[in-house]
Amino acid sequence: MKEVITVFVRVEQAFSVKGEAGSATMLLFSGYAEGENFKGKILPGAVDCQKAGADGFTLSARYILEGEDCEGKSCRIFIENNGTADETGTIHTKPHVYTDSGCLKWLETASLTGHISEQEGMLAIHICADDL
Repeated sequence: MKEVITVFVRVEQAFSVKGEAGSATMLLFSGYAEGENFKGKILPGAVDCQKAGADGFTLSARYILEGEDCEGKSCRIFIENNGTADETGTIHTKPHVYTDSGCLKWLETASLTGHISEQEGMLAIHICADDL
């Protein structure tokens, strides 16, 4: 397993509602991405929807990155990252990617996994390819 993109996230706003059956929070965020495959920024409109209820905790984040691919060409990457927390509280994710980069098209069909950590006061989303 190899880390292919790391996305650093800064939460800008949060909106929550708590019902009898569970709660939901929408986090609007900004940030940037780094790695040998891509460097760039998160475009406005990024959101992470988190739900907690009888079935546990889930998240679903959607955002577009804009920057340069590993060949130095301008490109965009859409990421939908769905995740759950394990019994230790570690969040494991399953990213899905679309990109207009020719050299990164393989990300659209790669078996990707991810996890979240904290680095330098930001959340770091580590996206890894299983089949490299």
